[in-house]
Amino acid sequence: MGKPNQTASKIMRIVWWGILVFILWSVSGVVTYRFINPPFTYLMFKRTYQQVAGGKPAHIERQWKPLEEISPYLVRAVIAAEDNNFPHHFGFDLEAMKNALEHNQKSSRLHGASTITQQTAKNVFLWPRRSYVRKAFEFYFTFLIEVFWSKKRIMEIYLNVIETGPGIYGAEAAARKYFHKPASRLTAGEAALISAALPAPRKRNPGNPSAYMLRRQAQILDIMEKLGPVYLK
Repeated sequence: MGKPNQTASKIMRIVWWGILVFILWSVSGVVTYRFINPPFTYLMFKRTYQQVAGGKPAHIERQWKPLEEISPYLVRAVIAAEDNNFPHHFGFDLEAMKNALEHNQKSSRLHGASTITQQTAKNVFLWPRRSYVRKAFEFYFTFLIEVFWSKKRIMEIYLNVIETGPGIYGAEAAARKYFHKPASRLTAGEAALISAALPAPRKRNPGNPSAYMLRRQAQILDIMEKLGPVYLK
């Protein structure tokens, strides 16, 4: 009779130790990246593997820039395109979630409601494949990021790790690839085009925009004007 109880107790101790180790690892990782720039992401590894497996040379274009060296137009553009309430929410936009749910119940074209903080959590700490498990971890890391990072730091990391084209990551690499200038000199129109490409950066080219991208650019510019200057702390 005692052996099953001992086995169950041992399993519970292992589970609790596993949970404790994960919490310590995740919190220390988030705190570390408050001060140190993430050197890579899972998506970068995945894309590099895909390049090599496809017989292509490994190719990554990326140059980290502090937020002060990225055009404020791009900050406003990604907020306009991806997360209008970014400066004000605590990682989750409940109104956007509600609207997306209502839309998805009526339409075959699904809308997401991930905030910039959620996308940053996914890009920096998690894998890109969608699943309920990953979504649960995404919510957990989003909470930690909002606790330990400032909005300014969240935006800085987001704009430096996002995929902006085939083998291209971050605002600086995108600005130089598509517009032959540093990210600090992007215009409002150029920033809106980069933001319009973000949902499908390997298919959309901000430097040679399609008719759809130009329409989306106009929408983003309109929202940018309504938002006005954005100040992050």
